[in-house]
Amino acid sequence: MLRDLKTSFLALLWLTLLTGVLYPLAITGIAQLVFPGRANGSLVVVDGVVRGSQLVGQDWRGESWFHGRPSATSLPSGGSNLGPTNPALAKAIGERAAALRAEGIEGLLPVDLLTASASGLDPHVSPDGALVQVDRVARARGLDPESVRKLVLEHVEDRELGVLGEPRVNVLELNLALDSRR
Repeated sequence: MLRDLKTSFLALLWLTLLTGVLYPLAITGIAQLVFPGRANGSLVVVDGVVRGSQLVGQDWRGESWFHGRPSATSLPSGGSNLGPTNPALAKAIGERAAALRAEGIEGLLPVDLLTASASGLDPHVSPDGALVQVDRVARARGLDPESVRKLVLEHVEDRELGVLGEPRVNVLELNLALDSRR
């Protein structure tokens, strides 16, 4: 029995070292060599200051910024399990729609501005989600709406490999481009 315990303990130590230390170090090293930007969080640096990540949505507040998808919670991230017939979901969508209308957004509201992403960390909005915000942002910044619309269209990213996903706009990159126009 003592021999079995010793063998089990050595197996535990060996597997812990292999799967808990050596494997993660090897994968991290490979990622740093092959994809250094992504391995470090795809950070966006402007004038030596980290402004955010291309992969994580920021919480933009104020009329002079393009806003990303809402979070399902009051925290910067978090999803919900609310189904389409849940009254809480209908209430949240109604409140978001009212907030968008209060900002002066008219017409059909894109679904991605009304519903939260699964994680609440989605860094993108649809092109329509960005375009409906153009007038508000242009008015708040004193810019020509057509030049802001053009900026949005310049930041539309195509589908991955031409077929995966949907066209999208990275809100961080769009807001930083907007800031650089001053």
